[in-house]
Amino acid sequence: MPFLDHLEELRWRLFKVLLALGLGFIGGFALLSTESIGLLNYLQKPLQATISQQLVYTSPTDPFNVVVSASLGLGFLIALPVICYQIWAFLSPALYQNEKRVVIPVMLGATVLFACGVALAFYFVLPVTLRFLVGFQTEAFTPMLEIRRYFGFVFGMCLAFGAAFELPIVILGLTAFGLVTPSMLVKFRRHALIGCMLLSAIITPGDAVTALIMMTIPLYFLYEGGIVLSRIVYRRKQASQEIGSEAVA
Repeated sequence: MPFLDHLEELRWRLFKVLLALGLGFIGGFALLSTESIGLLNYLQKPLQATISQQLVYTSPTDPFNVVVSASLGLGFLIALPVICYQIWAFLSPALYQNEKRVVIPVMLGATVLFACGVALAFYFVLPVTLRFLVGFQTEAFTPMLEIRRYFGFVFGMCLAFGAAFELPIVILGLTAFGLVTPSMLVKFRRHALIGCMLLSAIITPGDAVTALIMMTIPLYFLYEGGIVLSRIVYRRKQASQEIGSEAVA
């Protein structure tokens, strides 16, 4: 295709992505407007395991803003298949057959890792963290949790864990581009542990020590998993280069 035709195709695919996001948001908002009680109660499960107290709000717009924020996230999930298809349809003509065989497993792996990170945050890390934070000095203070801050805390923690769990995919990509090697990753293992702790401290709440620990441990194991993937990719690259050298000779 000529360059301008590529731009035209990109424009239409971006339009379809935005349309899917808009329809997903409308569908998510319609669903949450009618079924928001059940969903919002479900999102409060980590807190209900700690205290039997309803959330409060200080502004009349807070409940609406919470539903809108949840609708944006739900709309993105609804539109995600369309987004992935549009990205794939735009990029696939430029990929070789062997590259196409790699892209789909990588995308599936990235999705599974993100879902695992979100599940770990919601079902394990949040209950422990909230139990520690809310239960601290309860004899001196009475907790009154505000809905906007609580749901912001939940969404932020889940997204942070989901994004952090993409570490093996990042390592795989860096190896594929020749920016890192397995030996380099093994050499910097101790530095990686410190890096995992720093990254956990940055993307988790500063006063949530339990969340920091519970993110650092799986993050380091994911780094070790990334080393395994890096070795596989590196060996395949080496084999391909050797075959190419023999063909040239």
